[in-house]
Amino acid sequence: MTRAIIHMQPTASKGEVLAVRVLVQHPMETGYRSGSRGEKLPRNILRRLQCRFDGALVFAAELHPAIAANPTIAFQLRAVQSGTLSVNWAGDNGFDHTETASLTVL
Repeated sequence: MTRAIIHMQPTASKGEVLAVRVLVQHPMETGYRSGSRGEKLPRNILRRLQCRFDGALVFAAELHPAIAANPTIAFQLRAVQSGTLSVNWAGDNGFDHTETASLTVL
């Protein structure tokens, strides 16, 4: 079961810059390690992170095998209007998970 968390304050003043942190629990396997029987463990990494605010792309990252297990990624977002932040993680083996958080601009 996947667990993803968005850390972001729920309200902000118009024009305020918010710190956003996103975390997903994912085992991450580079594909270079061997298992206990000497077989190569299959690669299982996150490949892409996309963050959209009311449908508009506000942050994206392409991820590679060196990314840590259970990665946390941080970025900033300027509060212009109220809406919903949607964070999508995509990876190997069909992994695809989306979480959302609401922002109210006062």
